[in-house]
Amino acid sequence: MSFSSKVKEELSRQFSMARHCQIAEIAAIISLCGRIQISEYDRFCIKIHTENAAVARKYFTLLQKAFNINTDISIRQGMGVRRSRVYTVGIRRHTDALRVLRAAKLIDRNGEIEENLSLAQNVVIQQNCCRRAFIRGAFLAAGSISDPEKFYHFEIACATEAKAVQLQGLIHSFGLDARIVQRKKYFVAYIKEGSQIVDILNVMEATVSLMELENIRILKEMRGSVNRQVNCETANIHKTVSAAVRQMEDITLIRDRIGFDVLPENLSEIARLRLARPEATLKELGEALDPPVGKSGVNHRLRKLSSLAEKLRSGGPATEA
Repeated sequence: MSFSSKVKEELSRQFSMARHCQIAEIAAIISLCGRIQISEYDRFCIKIHTENAAVARKYFTLLQKAFNINTDISIRQGMGVRRSRVYTVGIRRHTDALRVLRAAKLIDRNGEIEENLSLAQNVVIQQNCCRRAFIRGAFLAAGSISDPEKFYHFEIACATEAKAVQLQGLIHSFGLDARIVQRKKYFVAYIKEGSQIVDILNVMEATVSLMELENIRILKEMRGSVNRQVNCETANIHKTVSAAVRQMEDITLIRDRIGFDVLPENLSEIARLRLARPEATLKELGEALDPPVGKSGVNHRLRKLSSLAEKLRSGGPATEA
């Protein structure tokens, strides 16, 4: 089971005790994956279609809890490449459909369906707990979350830009930075940052999935920290080795061209020590001198030897730099 399916399975088993929160969740599911049909006799019928059995089960149970409504459930084989099962939950009785639409504020006082099932300024989502329920329902209906082992991505696909903007506003009300992008015929409200995805799981009250994601994030951050440290140490070792190789080449050139006896005592001493200990660090070379010399002092002497070697390579006078 994918991580996204696990989250939806967890959310499908969580029910708010308050009826107003149940209605908010129902409103989200209808808004994002529902259809409202009106017959020639102005009779309403509501249907939702989903490929996720957990979503169908949650919607069915919510309707029973909030309205004590019996619904029709059908299952058919999809026609796409995956041939997934499609679950349809329908409210066929006009009076029942009207009760749900009125409670969810998806129909105006004149019995007209609000275009795009608009939820702007809707009393259904004015309370903080109802906003949580609505986002939970929206994710169940049209959301997905990537495998956090690979990358972080949370999204909810909306059929219209207006719905995406309204959903973005609800998410912003919890201090989270949701953005919108158009993907083919959908407008997608999404979150990319791992810590904010943890927060949105907390908003939806998916505590088990939240803990699983947090554990994965901690392990990934630890691995990343270790990798950065190893890379840094490797780079430092490479730099040290490269510098030591250049120093050995310079000192060998000086030895073969003019010898060490013509050098000042401090340069002759460090040159002989570097040849004897090619793997030593600057600190170790300084500690081996008598009297000991600091890293900066050792580096200064080696740079003078390097400058002398460059003069010898360019045909300059064979004297100490």
